[in-house]
Amino acid sequence: MDKRNIGIATLLLAVFWTAGCQKAQVKKTVDETPVQAQQEDEEASLRNKDYQSIPELTAVHFGYESASLDTDARKTLAKNAKWLRKNKMAEVRIEGHCDERGTTEYNLGLGQRRAAAVRDYYKALGIPGKRMGTISFGREQPACFMQDETCWQRNRRGETLSKRSENKSRSFTFREDS
Repeated sequence: MDKRNIGIATLLLAVFWTAGCQKAQVKKTVDETPVQAQQEDEEASLRNKDYQSIPELTAVHFGYESASLDTDARKTLAKNAKWLRKNKMAEVRIEGHCDERGTTEYNLGLGQRRAAAVRDYYKALGIPGKRMGTISFGREQPACFMQDETCWQRNRRGETLSKRSENKSRSFTFREDS
């Protein structure tokens, strides 16, 4: 394994580990005894979960070297949030992606800022943080492989994926007893 791959693996491991860590705060009760309490804005754990793209949750796109949401992205996220409010049990993974330009480290950071921008907008729309987890894939999972601006625009995205349903459809075979 060369140094670049070791660096990428180390960064991805750090991102996964950080996403799985739970934050807690100490709050005082009436008698001033410290009590551990979960923060309201805690993220969902992404470990051991299978997420998938669904048609109701549309990706948003970002400008070059930007993690700012434009008007179109906000409209799209408002529609996504409407679906999330209807499906109160849905847990989502918000992925930040970048185009191929820039270093691996830069793109992982930018991807994380993009995922956080999407998450924060959902929070502003009333979606609880405990239903969402963020992750950056930087430039490692492109949607398009051409080297032109049209393709790079498609790769600069924030995707919202839903946890795969535990209740998969099953087919039953019935037989008649004679």
